[in-house]
Amino acid sequence: MTGAARGIGAATARRLARDGFAVAVLDLDESACASVVDAITAAGGRALAVGADVASEADVAAAFERVATDLGAPTVLVNNAGITRDNLLFKMSVDDWDAVMSVHLRGAFLMSRAAQQHMVSAKWGRIVNLSSTSALGNRGQVNYAAAKAGMQGFTKTLAIELGPFGVTANAIAPGFIATDMTAATAERMGVSFEDFMTHAAAATAVRRVGVPDDIAGTVSFLVSDDASFISGQVIYVAGGPTD
Repeated sequence: MTGAARGIGAATARRLARDGFAVAVLDLDESACASVVDAITAAGGRALAVGADVASEADVAAAFERVATDLGAPTVLVNNAGITRDNLLFKMSVDDWDAVMSVHLRGAFLMSRAAQQHMVSAKWGRIVNLSSTSALGNRGQVNYAAAKAGMQGFTKTLAIELGPFGVTANAIAPGFIATDMTAATAERMGVSFEDFMTHAAAATAVRRVGVPDDIAGTVSFLVSDDASFISGQVIYVAGGPTD
């Protein structure tokens, strides 16, 4: 589970642990994973904090070696790590473009390439990639939107290539989820997070914003045996229809 120190990643790590999985809680800062690992172990689960830059080939290789040694061969991967570097196109730097592409797409590629070796050997595996409704286009997020759209094509191709080996690959595209990342977006826009959430809730069919557990529950289903005939799909968890 990448990007697992907080928000969607932390909620998903806790949910998968409740489902009976041993969970590697992976984030850039290993110490930031401690509270999630502690919560899982206190509840009787197994978890391991792993510090790694998902865009680094060496870090990913070392992370998988450690996980395989300490927890066993990884056959479930959730690619959740992500960053935002929002700006309008004419003001966006090449560094901001590259940083977002590197974490989202290069990171998912490196993690999935490493994981598939274990999954193919086991003849069973689950990959879940986090996309976003921003994949449909979002002002000020040309880099993030492109990366999240890329995650969908990446997912569908994984499903085609890995399906014959008992591995499914699906993507989840969240709408507005109340996290530290969306709170930071509100701050950049100069509005209170409460007002930001109220506006977002009014735009959804169910009249509320999402919470990390909404995504965690969807991941839980997709990695279960009940979802064994679902692959290459993008599920929009957004509180209503999407364009």
